[in-house]
Amino acid sequence: MDLLEVLHLDELSHGLANLSMFPYFDMAHYIVSVMALREQPGALEVSRVSPLACWFSSMLFCFGGAVLSGIMLAEPPVAPLSNGTSVLLASIIWYLVFYCPMDLVYCCAALLPLRLVLSGMKEVTRTWKVLGGVTQAHGKYKDSLLVMIAIGWAKGAGGGLISNFEQLVRGIWKPETNELLKMSYPTKITLIGAVVFALQQTHYLPVQKHHLMLIYTIFTVVNKSRMMLTGSSASPFAAFESAIYKTLFTGSSPYAALTDEVTKACIDNGTSKMTTSPTTTKESSENGVSGKHTPVSPNKGRSGSLKAKEESENTETTSCKKTD
Repeated sequence: MDLLEVLHLDELSHGLANLSMFPYFDMAHYIVSVMALREQPGALEVSRVSPLACWFSSMLFCFGGAVLSGIMLAEPPVAPLSNGTSVLLASIIWYLVFYCPMDLVYCCAALLPLRLVLSGMKEVTRTWKVLGGVTQAHGKYKDSLLVMIAIGWAKGAGGGLISNFEQLVRGIWKPETNELLKMSYPTKITLIGAVVFALQQTHYLPVQKHHLMLIYTIFTVVNKSRMMLTGSSASPFAAFESAIYKTLFTGSSPYAALTDEVTKACIDNGTSKMTTSPTTTKESSENGVSGKHTPVSPNKGRSGSLKAKEESENTETTSCKKTD
């Protein structure tokens, strides 16, 4: 882009594109991910009851994107665990965050200045993960834009997309927290990055890759820092999302009037039943029935009538004898 060359940012974009993520940026990603797990409700209790379950949840937080993208590409989901160095580094960080004496590691990492730096470094790794997923899908499905977007999204935000499975490891089942039902900010920004990088890979977006990496990284780092400093969790795309939703997904239905009439009729029927049932119960109690009906067998009714007839005949005979 000519603008980046004018601002002397071309060299910066090349340097960022050639930056190595291991070990410092990967370490920041592991620290922030494990801290996010520790701050989940009930995570500390699980770490004391079952350290193995806690460790497995931490690995899903750290390598969830690689696991999910591997499953989608029909690759072994345990492939990310084959990198022993990364797994060892993540395991050491997991132990220090949860079990360090006097809780020193977590307390230090939770300080705002240090947490800002770590979160910014994690956003840098997000760019590499999304771009890596898009590039990997482009190598297998060159003309499939949708597959590239899906794999880039899964690799960059896989930890959030498989959060329900991670919760099951800790004995929690909350299907209402599904990211597809209510996407969080990291999931949204990763999806946008996957779309942008996929368009660049398929040459629909006339921007060089290293320039796009710089623009996307600066945006994610600055916006994440702003959200942490202001304590706001509102998405910067909230107004745009609301406008699209109201324009495309809230149109009036031709069956809306009929639906309203049926709903009103059901409500009226339910109200009438509620108002008549106490009266019926009251009348039954006044009659001594107590709301129950006791059936009378036909044999019992016939025997009762015969007995009454015999008594009447005996009475007539007695009266005749007295008269005689």
